[in-house]
Amino acid sequence: MSAETAPEAAPRLYLVTPHDLAPEQLAAAAERLLAGGAVACLRLDLGAAGADAWLRAANLLLPLAHAADVPLVAADRPELVEQLGLDGVHLGPGGAALGPLRKRLGKDAILGGFGGSERHRAMSLAEAGADYVALGPLHGPDAATDELFAWWSEMIEVPVVAEGGLTPEDAARLAGITDFLVPGAGVWTAEDPAAALAAYVEAIS
Repeated sequence: MSAETAPEAAPRLYLVTPHDLAPEQLAAAAERLLAGGAVACLRLDLGAAGADAWLRAANLLLPLAHAADVPLVAADRPELVEQLGLDGVHLGPGGAALGPLRKRLGKDAILGGFGGSERHRAMSLAEAGADYVALGPLHGPDAATDELFAWWSEMIEVPVVAEGGLTPEDAARLAGITDFLVPGAGVWTAEDPAAALAAYVEAIS
């Protein structure tokens, strides 16, 4: 997750776990999704699941991610970075402030955040020192527009992530103006997760 990745190059894929799978199911799917080398980052996000589920999932996913040379970040759970050695934290809407987290976790931790479709919030995250900023969703009345991604990639050095209902068709369209793309959650529950992910790889190749 580095600013060295330029939108002119092919974007990388960024996986985000769905909320409704058991840790063991996530691990089984992740092993297949990470095998092809197309994934740049993995985010653990279990929503309102209990602490035990978060710990089990993190313990199962961390060795898989690191074996694939992929960082594992947790959504709004900085304590998992400290307890288990995860690689960073992703801040959702209304999450903790980035500045204090940087002091708490250190300069080597990956810190990203969700800017939604609002330029001001996204820029605030970038100015606070985010390693990347996610924009989305990609569909609906509050969608982040192609124009916003194009503006960001031209004007802002901080890498941009497109997420929120991303389809392979969206990936192909946004490939030249994003750094990272989050495939739809369906890749996790597909009969063949690797084949489902391959559709995104083909779209951005």
